[in-house]
Amino acid sequence: MKQITSIQNPFIKALLLLQEKAKARKKTGTFLIEGQREIELAIQGNFEIETILFLPELISESQILKFSKTSINFVEINKEVYQKLAYRDTTEGILAVARTKSLSLTDLILSKNPLILIAEAPEKPGNIGALLRTADAAHLDAVIIANPKSDLYSPNIVRSSVGGLFTNQIATGSTKEIIAYLKEKQINFYCAALQEATAYHTQNYTTPTALVVGTEATGLTKEWREQATKNIIIPMQGKIDSMNVSVAAAILIFEAKRQRNFK
Repeated sequence: MKQITSIQNPFIKALLLLQEKAKARKKTGTFLIEGQREIELAIQGNFEIETILFLPELISESQILKFSKTSINFVEINKEVYQKLAYRDTTEGILAVARTKSLSLTDLILSKNPLILIAEAPEKPGNIGALLRTADAAHLDAVIIANPKSDLYSPNIVRSSVGGLFTNQIATGSTKEIIAYLKEKQINFYCAALQEATAYHTQNYTTPTALVVGTEATGLTKEWREQATKNIIIPMQGKIDSMNVSVAAAILIFEAKRQRNFK
């Protein structure tokens, strides 16, 4: 088994670039996953794992062996290398190099009566991670990011999704492309908006449905609002007219799940 004990090692330097640069992730088609549970979820989600790096002081050989596959390379690292690569202090001494997946709309496999979450241009990794966790909790067909501003394989999103990046079908595209996709698939889409909107709980989400949310700062763009099946609003009784996008999405999603009897 290979051992690496220097942060100056070319392979380690390349991994540091994966942590820091979206350009490096895009060029190599790889990214880093940190943590035993996250790696397990990635494998279950059919992500290809190329290399596993581990710190023997923090993880046992038996824990490593459960990841053993002929196609996975194992590299033992020391504490200095681990601390340089690790993004979190609480992970169990294991990291993996994985291949990214296609984020094309055409690769989505939907059920006969899909329920989809669409988020337009979310910027904060924490919000994206929370949206993915909510989507996983509701077992949605897919999460689609319109006009993405963040690399979904960035360490911040990998971390904040707590594995939701691997348990959801995810696609990206422009607003125009996604609206065309929804119309082609005959999926109604309901857009969360403040302008000319109907209370969200009055609508029927039991047919093929996409729920669309925008940013907290500016909301959805005009293109979404004008072409929506219906613009919907979550009535609020306080003095603030907006809430966190992941909270708003969760309210809409679980109303749709309630109407579908949580199927």
